[in-house]
Amino acid sequence: MFKSHRDLKYITMASFSLKNYKVVVLLVFCIAVNVSAGDLNRDFQITWGDGRAKIVNNGELLTLSLDKASGSGFQSKNEYLFGQIDMQLKLVPGNSAGTVTAYYLSSKGSTWDEIDFEFLGNLSGDPYILHTNVFSQGKGNREQQFYLWFDPTADFHTYSILWNPQHIVFSVDGTPIRKFKNLESKGVPYPKNQPMRIYSSLWNADDWATRGGLVKTDWSKAPFTASYRNFKANACVWSSGKSSCGSNSPSSTSNSNSWLNQELDSAGEEKLKWVQKNYLIYNYCSDSKRFPQGFPPECNVA
Repeated sequence: MFKSHRDLKYITMASFSLKNYKVVVLLVFCIAVNVSAGDLNRDFQITWGDGRAKIVNNGELLTLSLDKASGSGFQSKNEYLFGQIDMQLKLVPGNSAGTVTAYYLSSKGSTWDEIDFEFLGNLSGDPYILHTNVFSQGKGNREQQFYLWFDPTADFHTYSILWNPQHIVFSVDGTPIRKFKNLESKGVPYPKNQPMRIYSSLWNADDWATRGGLVKTDWSKAPFTASYRNFKANACVWSSGKSSCGSNSPSSTSNSNSWLNQELDSAGEEKLKWVQKNYLIYNYCSDSKRFPQGFPPECNVA
């Protein structure tokens, strides 16, 4: 179920060894977009957890819970092909060691695409680790991990994925933390053909999630709960083999839809550099032990 976690386990253990711990716009070539916000019942369905996942307050709030017997999860009713996806999350508070809250886009099949936010719990007072990854055609191994500059358990914060034909940008409260460019011209696969659903789950991974598995889940603190609200998708919905955006021709764009080719402006690039300098704790493009034959080609492009 959690395809990306095969790589996540490896990187979590690797990052623990670091000495310095320093997350629509539909951008296909079309005019029509699906803008969704408000009632979470309309956009999501609970997929597992035997009652541990709930949508309450007339669809304004979704909660996932984890106890010793089971975690829980949900998925979007729609599939999307390009878009900007925003969701506010409040993570498991207190001693969350051993827990993982996963929030990601993914397609199906053996050559799936996937764009990940994953939050690794920790002991009270220690920061969460925010894990990001990008899969294309079934290939991942593109992990970056961060600490955040705030307590993600104290209040809701907005985690965004901008996915367009040019790049994927991960943002937190509007601050970009990672950019993955479309470098197909360099032989790097890029997710652009497979529609993806949104998934989220809260589950136990105390065999590896916190300090390489040294710290186990304290079940006396259960149930553990993560909360979600204010979902918004500016995106094209994929249904019956067709996009709600219609034509993929560049000529179908309009001057008002500048986001169709949205890039980070100079202020966004500076914020990205600030996060990467101060809060990045693991970067696959710096892990020479993992890539003794040389780094992936995208690592050599500025």
